[in-house]
Amino acid sequence: MRRWRTDRAAEAARIAALALLIGTTVPQSVRPARAQAVLPVARTFSQAGLARVGDYIRNEIATGKIAGAIVLIQQHGKPVYFENFGVRDVATELSMSADTIFRLYSMSKPITSVAAMMLVEDGRLGLDDPVSKFIPPFADMQVGIEKPGEEGLIRVPLTRAITIEDLLRHTSGITYGFSGDNAVRKLYAEAGLFNRDLTNAELVERLAKLPLKEQPGTLWDYGHSTDVLGRVIEIISGKTLYQFEKERLFDPLGMSETAFYVADQAKRLRIAEPMPDDRAISPTATVRDLLLPRKAESGGAGLVGTITDYARFAQMLLNGGTLEGRRYLKPETVVLMAADHIGPGTGIGRGDLYYPGESSGFGLGFAVRTKVPPNTQWPLGEYRWDGVGGTFFFIDPVDDLFTVFMVQTPSQRGRIQLELKTLIYQALGR
Repeated sequence: MRRWRTDRAAEAARIAALALLIGTTVPQSVRPARAQAVLPVARTFSQAGLARVGDYIRNEIATGKIAGAIVLIQQHGKPVYFENFGVRDVATELSMSADTIFRLYSMSKPITSVAAMMLVEDGRLGLDDPVSKFIPPFADMQVGIEKPGEEGLIRVPLTRAITIEDLLRHTSGITYGFSGDNAVRKLYAEAGLFNRDLTNAELVERLAKLPLKEQPGTLWDYGHSTDVLGRVIEIISGKTLYQFEKERLFDPLGMSETAFYVADQAKRLRIAEPMPDDRAISPTATVRDLLLPRKAESGGAGLVGTITDYARFAQMLLNGGTLEGRRYLKPETVVLMAADHIGPGTGIGRGDLYYPGESSGFGLGFAVRTKVPPNTQWPLGEYRWDGVGGTFFFIDPVDDLFTVFMVQTPSQRGRIQLELKTLIYQALGR
């Protein structure tokens, strides 16, 4: 029988070993002293290129596609571009500002993943721990299989346990119910998994009764994996997900506006809203009212916050796990998280919702670009994540920068992200 390693020393050894396999070199703080890194020289943004970023956003507003947006680009620890555009809400016509509160949606996932990796470093959680160690009903989950010409699903046993690593890299077999006509996805869509009155304990209880879409470790399949990870954090810590993240991340980082809903009614006018006809997230979900109290603390899609809050989180990651003299993660842990865990040689396929691109992979909580610029030996490429409502961020250690973009426009998000990111890299001379 395989022995599941959960002690701190074993997990530290695993992290160090994996970090050394990521590339030919690793950052100076991780490598043996005798190794010599050849680090690239960060490029400088052109002011003309950055002006085109602003022109693009203003045109989006002028043509009625979005109400407003905020763009922050920070390089070498300082903003090189930070601008507010348009209004928070066309109904109020209040100007966009740095304290505007946005629905972060899936930008919650990296935060939950970091929280989980803090527990890994604490020695309280192992990447290869079976999820059933913390949520026993997961030991009895089955995979739903459709056979051509036959009605209903055939349920088959798991070939191996779902692990914490599966939750972090979206290979658990747990899916979302908002895309495709697969029979398993239909069951997820009908299960009421986005109900705001569900606690995380109640959510995983429902999930445990549903079939997996595929066997664990076989396919990257976007779904509720990070929500389950949030429940694991609760069980280990004995606190709600918000309490744990507030204590370990939000308060120390100064992320005072980040939460799962807006508890203060006086902040209503600070909430960003999409255009009136652009409130559909999917066939099963619409843009939610942030002022409604929630039992649900979705680790995968539930957080709200400001651009200044998220910028502090992003800068901590870019710094290799530290901010203003306080360490949150070890640098080798950040390297591990930003490495490709579903690439060639892993035997893991990519589901129909996989969208980072052919040259990209998936890390432990991040989409990652696996091809770094030529002639660099930095093991980290760009890594990022975005929210279905339009927010997104990306971190580029090669050029020592991050970008956070905040907007609330579900229908336009994919197009805007691609076009804006292209303009940003053009401004950088790439």
